[in-house]
Amino acid sequence: MNRLAGKVAIITGAARGMGAVTAKLFIEHGATVIIADILDDAGEELANELGHKAHYIHADVSCEADWTKLINASTQLGALTTLVNNAAILHAASIADSNADDYMRVIKVNQLGSYLGIRAAIAPMKQAGGGSIINISSIDGLQAKNGLSAYVSSKWAVRGLTKSAAIELGPYNIRVNTVHPGGIFTAMHGAETNAEPSEQDNAFYQNHALPRVGLPLEVANMSLFLASDESSYSTGAEFLVDGGWQAGLRLNMLPSS
Repeated sequence: MNRLAGKVAIITGAARGMGAVTAKLFIEHGATVIIADILDDAGEELANELGHKAHYIHADVSCEADWTKLINASTQLGALTTLVNNAAILHAASIADSNADDYMRVIKVNQLGSYLGIRAAIAPMKQAGGGSIINISSIDGLQAKNGLSAYVSSKWAVRGLTKSAAIELGPYNIRVNTVHPGGIFTAMHGAETNAEPSEQDNAFYQNHALPRVGLPLEVANMSLFLASDESSYSTGAEFLVDGGWQAGLRLNMLPSS
């Protein structure tokens, strides 16, 4: 079923990991996709693999000029209807052992990049009669962890930005939502290309409702739903793909079926 037939999508951070899987899934469902990334070799290779509906463009999401380039490219392909702000980086260090440059490097990509993407998409989506902006936040946009202060800050900020954007853009039929992945088996999780999760990869999640690490396709499926017309009355909301992490943990000292 072509759930995205006729749609044009920009997906950032799409040269590998969740972004690449999302690009592939969107194309399988009829979309034309711009793969935006700074990993040129991987991005070009993926676009060639996915065929004529995939177009790679080098883009730093923290750079306004690169967003202009992406929007201009999308207009050559049709009406921009979908934006997935997926690009993100992580810096692991305690607050005491990090500095302002470490912090801002994460904020510029994860938070500012999402803001610039939303702003850039407004005019073409208005012209298209509406659209869907999907901001990939994290389970850490709903809770926190030690050692990830910049990442956590950025992902909470993306969640708040999404709600403001949803309120502002709703009258133009532009929907804005966040997706909150839990532990997903990507390079950020230590995954190697095409590797399957091992028992060791799953071990951390043994007390979660679903006792395993998540897969990139499971996040991509949520983005597919939000990009499609099936989610036409959903905006300003959080969509969790976390295996029940946010629900709580299964405690061995308490009764369990």
